[in-house]
Amino acid sequence: MEKLRLGVNIDHVATLRNARGGALPDPVRAAVLAEKAGADGITAHLREDRRHIRDADIAAIMEAITIPLNFEMAATDEMQKIALGHMPHAACIVPERREERTTEGGLEVAGDDNRLADYIAPLRDAGIRVSLFIAAERSQIEAAARIGAPVIELHTGAYCDHDAEGDIAARDAELKRLIRGAKLGVELGLEVHMGHGLNYDTVAPIAALPEVAELNIGHFLIGEAVFVGLEAAMAEMRARMDAARA
Repeated sequence: MEKLRLGVNIDHVATLRNARGGALPDPVRAAVLAEKAGADGITAHLREDRRHIRDADIAAIMEAITIPLNFEMAATDEMQKIALGHMPHAACIVPERREERTTEGGLEVAGDDNRLADYIAPLRDAGIRVSLFIAAERSQIEAAARIGAPVIELHTGAYCDHDAEGDIAARDAELKRLIRGAKLGVELGLEVHMGHGLNYDTVAPIAALPEVAELNIGHFLIGEAVFVGLEAAMAEMRARMDAARA
């Protein structure tokens, strides 16, 4: 199987910075360290309320790294304009609610396909790789393919939550749903990514799936880096991904 790519989300370095104000810790430094430690890409989510990543961070990160930036964004006119202004390698369209702590579910594509098709067209025409962050549901995956999104990222949050709660039956059922979703995505000609909530304990069954090209992991790696450093946290995650892939 092809090597599984690891995208590192550095949002929560910015969360730490913003908790106190000022410039430290610097998410740009985290992006550079992640690249040096072997990340295949950097993910940063510019939320509408700017709760972690700020506008200036995007330009600074793109200038500082040589690996691709995956720009996570809501499907708004403001974010489309920002994406087209910066021209990141990729733009991942995610659902966003002001009151949520983190992204709680997948994007509703099946019920909003006409608008989303028009929305992603300028991004695709500009050469930005568009992905849609969706639940592993047949209707959503088929809708993503129908509107011309080349990439889907399947939401692994429920799978990870069930594991943390010790609900093994629900975890395994969700894993089966993710497996079916990945297979369907590939059958429809989509590149399949996965992410949200993955940690050392949950990554192996996902990394083992041959249909999955990329994992995006952030919160856990940044949290683990507090104790062992980002390079060591990434090395352990990469080792587990590679072992599962082998």
